Amino acid sequence: MSISSVYIPDSNRYDGRMPYRHAGRSGLQLPAISLGLWQNFGDNVPFDRQEAILRRAFDLGITHFDLANNYGPPPGSAEANFGRHMKRSFAAHRHELVISTKAGYLMWPGPYGEWGSRKYLLDSLDESLRRMGLDHVDIFYSHRYDPSTPLEETMGALDYAVRSGRARYVGISSYSAPRTREALAILKSMGTPAIIHQPSYSMVNRWIEQPYVSGDGGSGETLLDVLADEGIGCICFSPLAQGLLTSKYLDGVPAGSRAAGSSSWTDDMLTEKNLTNVRALNSIAAERGQTLAQMAVAWVLRPPAVTSALVGASSVAQLEDTVGALNNLSFDQETLARIDQYAQDGGVNIWSQSSFA
Repeated sequence: MSISSVYIPDSNRYDGRMPYRHAGRSGLQLPAISLGLWQNFGDNVPFDRQEAILRRAFDLGITHFDLANNYGPPPGSAEANFGRHMKRSFAAHRHELVISTKAGYLMWPGPYGEWGSRKYLLDSLDESLRRMGLDHVDIFYSHRYDPSTPLEETMGALDYAVRSGRARYVGISSYSAPRTREALAILKSMGTPAIIHQPSYSMVNRWIEQPYVSGDGGSGETLLDVLADEGIGCICFSPLAQGLLTSKYLDGVPAGSRAAGSSSWTDDMLTEKNLTNVRALNSIAAERGQTLAQMAVAWVLRPPAVTSALVGASSVAQLEDTVGALNNLSFDQETLARIDQYAQDGGVNIWSQSSFA
């Protein structure tokens, strides 16, 4: 694929096709569909394919690009590649973009290369800015809760990221309901309130709807309850369950699919029970005049606390299909009840160590 080095965005990109929603009670609005660079933007994917996806996303009104320090492969390459895309395609449009990154997972060897210490988070943010060629990101996240670091230290690093000009806003990702309450209270006391939480959420991974169960067996509130009560936005990642909620696996595992070769998948995700439920959900989607992927994205956008669905794309065609979800975001109660019969936990929450801490 060869595309022009000169990029002129679609002049109709803000014509109303893409809804924008406030992140909680903040002034920041995000597109209902955001583009995540977790997969497909490392050094294993041709640069021109990446470029075509990013440019088409912006033309469709997707103004939010989400990264993390370790995205690749290799770790860091997604940010480095995105930095090249910024210079080549989006330099004149930086003020129209919301760019987010995160730190929390393993990035470099030794005791300072992961988790939630002040040293790691701020060193990582500096490295992320260098790779992307930016002087700030719009949102900086603590990527996961660190049980061995005081939460005050982790949140203090986020506070400093804003006060030092490295970030405009801060958020947290995959924190449980009670840890979210704690983190939000600390940040609020520091004068830098978090505006957004990024959890995994899909029709086969509904943990954010479920009351938190403590170690002594007691049940509490759901994460969605906490976010709604605190006025914090929610951006849901993996709404397609890494491709499970698409037509891709209805007839088995095709060669070259993510399930065929990704370390983020486990063998027990493609159980017969999961596939039976996915086939039933696919039939409901067809009745709605949608692909399964479109219905899956529309479904995660239905809770009032949800600001945006964070999707990936391996091609322009896949991105366009996903954005087609916006053509039908409404669900009647009968359809939701039918979906509930098959929208069951599928053992796909590989981030549960943080989510349930």
